[in-house]
Amino acid sequence: MAHRGAGGTDGGAGSFLLGFVMMCAGGYMLLNGIIVRPQFGMGMVAFRLGGLPVTSGMILVPFIFGVGMIFYNSKNYLGWGLAAASLIGLVFGVIANINLQLVRMSAFDLLVILILLVGGIGLFLRSLKEKKAAQR
Repeated sequence: MAHRGAGGTDGGAGSFLLGFVMMCAGGYMLLNGIIVRPQFGMGMVAFRLGGLPVTSGMILVPFIFGVGMIFYNSKNYLGWGLAAASLIGLVFGVIANINLQLVRMSAFDLLVILILLVGGIGLFLRSLKEKKAAQR
């Protein structure tokens, strides 16, 4: 009975664990080095619908009417549709206007992060690959 490694293959549990740790460390360091700055605010242009700029305030107006219609008659499909479409538009506008920036770091820091992340992914995937019989 042959002993199987990571993922049921003969790839090796050591490569699997080392790759997983490297991948997690690189991913953590990369995500930790990103600054998220939202730019979606009241009165600011969220996105353009055709040639018309759509602001967050303009998205909230149909939401208010939809909520009012729901409170008047909870079976009103138009009210539910207005409220749902407004919320979807608001979430879409927020996500579309997020500004992602890397923090100030040296080239060495960035290279370490990328080597950990990409090297870890490579080791992780290699450990899941079946070794050929001639290599055993």
